[in-house]
Amino acid sequence: MIRLSLPGHGAAPFRVLCIGAHADDIEIGCGGTLLYLKKTLPRLQFHWVVLSTPGPRRHEAECAAERFATGHDKEVVLGNFRDGFLPYSGGEVKDFFEELKSRVNPDLIFTPWHGDAHQDHRVVAELTWNTFRDHLILEYEIPKYDGDMGRPNVFVPLEVPVYEQKIDHLFEAFKSQQTKPWFDRQTFLSLMRLRGMECNAPSGYAEGFHCRKLVL
Repeated sequence: MIRLSLPGHGAAPFRVLCIGAHADDIEIGCGGTLLYLKKTLPRLQFHWVVLSTPGPRRHEAECAAERFATGHDKEVVLGNFRDGFLPYSGGEVKDFFEELKSRVNPDLIFTPWHGDAHQDHRVVAELTWNTFRDHLILEYEIPKYDGDMGRPNVFVPLEVPVYEQKIDHLFEAFKSQQTKPWFDRQTFLSLMRLRGMECNAPSGYAEGFHCRKLVL
């Protein structure tokens, strides 16, 4: 297994842009990796962007950003786009991304997988690539009823406290989701266990990502 490291020990902070279509996308898709980066890199700067945060979901998104990016410089941007309708607001969403590009030049971007069955996730992935053309982009996966899990090609092994902490933070922040059958501790553990098996993680747990382009 080939291992790569991120160059995060310079004088400048390592800038991470996290993009989600909905509150909880980022945290489910790459929450463990974000906690790992917090432990590993001395200087981090988070840009936390969620496009659709209606009603109580806005407060939940803020609470989650505090848990997963706490103690570091961060900017939290919460949009008001209608859940499930991002493809039909294409012009406005594109303007949103262009404004984001004018302010943020990240070292690493997390965005949904371009093959995700949810239309909002696909739009966010497409516009991420359309907007940030010369950046390292990792596309995260989100389990759901659609059965659209892919075959990731980048893995981040997670230590024992980290993957448990990820799930604890999910349940602390997203109270409104806990009535949904899929929002279950075993769901999240099972996916991380599968990815951990695929990359032979020492703990047995990992998160998987899709990377289209990587320059060594």
